[in-house]
Amino acid sequence: MKQDLIAILDLGSEDNSRLARTVRALGVYSEIYNFDITAEELGALENLKGIIVNGGKNNVVDGEVIYAGDWVYDCGIPVMVIDHAGKKAQDIDKLPESDEELQAALKPFLFDVCKAEANWNMKNFVADQVELLRRQIGDKKVLLALSGGVDSSVVAALLIKAIGNNLYCVHVNHGLMRKGESEMVIEVFNNQLKANLTYVDATDRFLGKLEGVADPEQKRKIIGAEFIRVFEEEARKLEGIDFLGQGTIYPDIVESGTKTAKVVKSHHNVGGLPEDMQFELVEPLKYLFKDEVRACGVELGLPAEMVYRQPFPGPGLGVRCLGAITRDRLHALREADAILREEFDNSGLGAKVWQYFISVPDFTSVGVKDGARYMGWPAIIRAVNTIDAMTAAIEEVPYELLHKITYRITHEVEGINRVLYDLTPKPIGTIEWE
Repeated sequence: MKQDLIAILDLGSEDNSRLARTVRALGVYSEIYNFDITAEELGALENLKGIIVNGGKNNVVDGEVIYAGDWVYDCGIPVMVIDHAGKKAQDIDKLPESDEELQAALKPFLFDVCKAEANWNMKNFVADQVELLRRQIGDKKVLLALSGGVDSSVVAALLIKAIGNNLYCVHVNHGLMRKGESEMVIEVFNNQLKANLTYVDATDRFLGKLEGVADPEQKRKIIGAEFIRVFEEEARKLEGIDFLGQGTIYPDIVESGTKTAKVVKSHHNVGGLPEDMQFELVEPLKYLFKDEVRACGVELGLPAEMVYRQPFPGPGLGVRCLGAITRDRLHALREADAILREEFDNSGLGAKVWQYFISVPDFTSVGVKDGARYMGWPAIIRAVNTIDAMTAAIEEVPYELLHKITYRITHEVEGINRVLYDLTPKPIGTIEWE
């Protein structure tokens, strides 16, 4: 069943994602569009039941206050206006602070005015995506970067359901994986799920490209571009590969910048793709938030330990080994991160905290080891809880556990002499340091 659609027009709001998620929570599908959408683009949206013009403080672009075009209000589709000084229909002065109040404010517009049906659910989403994937791909072949994370795993499951053995998975070990990560991917996907899986150890290749590169945006783009090159090489070993599957999700797109919002950070699967890429992209999750991706995985029957696996960025430890990456500091980071994950799992926090990891910056401080001066790096622990990765709160880790983690890292990991805890929520910090 094709879902009804509510279009959210971004006129400078910082709460587009929250608004979109709240509409979806009420069972109606929603998407965010730029303020300057044309009449033709608006008219081409299928099952469009309503439009929400969502204003905010970022409503000045190129020195001019932005407005929705007259055709938005004259197209015959119900319009609700939020925090905007332009022409108005159904009004909300500003978004209520609580999700419950926002849902209450939206319900009359969605169901009484727009006559939308609450038919947005994962069963319908999966059915729609399988149909769309078959229509897009036909009998051709898809190459998928399979990291083993939630996003790529759900993409793999969707593609297997849609095209079966025409999916070819490639797991690239770029030398920036967590301890034991590649071994687990091979065990699960090759041995258990019997996927068409190729393993590529490209550690030296990636670390060589990243040598001396300290800028995080440049690192992300190098890693993203090199990934594509590796896939192209693997594709040439196969015949008839026309598509590249990716686990792009909605926060990736939103954080990579819109016309009214600055770039938070470039994602390797959004802004770092080479212009001469030889594949057509397949991105079936690109309009899902993280919790929706997990729900999709459950609907597809993936095991819980895979669906609720800890998020891991595409550039891997490359964005947690802060500054220019060196092999010794990368090794220290990997070992410290393994200790953190082990202790969180043993304490029960592993199942409670949405994301936890360690970053190691490229500076040292003086310490004392075996009665002598000891220069070492700090290990910075970050543990956050979030629903959609757009905002995040800090987990209050018991001091007893922090002391244990600190002792183990400083005594078991060569090169680290301090352990710090990051107390910064998102915003103002991002979840990752880079």
